[in-house]
Amino acid sequence: MNKEGRYSTSGLIEDQFELGSDGQVLKNLLGIKTQAEMERIETELLFELTDQLLDECDLNKMFTAEDLLQMHRRWLGSVYAWAGRYRQVMMSKGGFPFAAPAHIPKLMADFERDFLAKYTPCLSASRPEVISSLAIVHTELIIIHPFREGNGRIARLLATLMALQAGLPPLDFSDFAKIRQEEYFAAVRKGLDRNYEPMETIFRDIINRSLRNHEE
Repeated sequence: MNKEGRYSTSGLIEDQFELGSDGQVLKNLLGIKTQAEMERIETELLFELTDQLLDECDLNKMFTAEDLLQMHRRWLGSVYAWAGRYRQVMMSKGGFPFAAPAHIPKLMADFERDFLAKYTPCLSASRPEVISSLAIVHTELIIIHPFREGNGRIARLLATLMALQAGLPPLDFSDFAKIRQEEYFAAVRKGLDRNYEPMETIFRDIINRSLRNHEE
């Protein structure tokens, strides 16, 4: 089980925990032993990276699997030795198994070819098309779950950059993790059958809230 008890895993180096953390914090380069401190550091680093990428974002860029690896490395490279690499451990959540590690490189290559190449740059003419693009890319990336830690946050960061390409403000995911958690995971499961409508509903609400916040 990882540091927040969210996943059950089996594996080697990525399953090591920091000594003195009671099996709650993954082994890290900073010697952090508490969940609260790790959450603070990861959040601060993600804010920094988000600001950097918003400044750097090429509105005409097609994102690639390598871009996601680099995002992960830039975000967590000072925290975890395995940052910026695909995971080597099995992971599941709520009985839902994510892709086996041996399949991840091919799945990510397919993801790049079938989804990133199709939906980025996100320059769709209509709002419904933008919502659909965000929902599809987000769902497919979460289903693969390529990283040991931070998959949801990398997927949300990618969605934010795609939204910027579409002329939208930074996306507000403030109720994403807690208030609508069950709805969110139900939408991910629907994505296994290429039914993206539940995730489209979530992204429609996120975009509407983000636009309201931007106007205030």
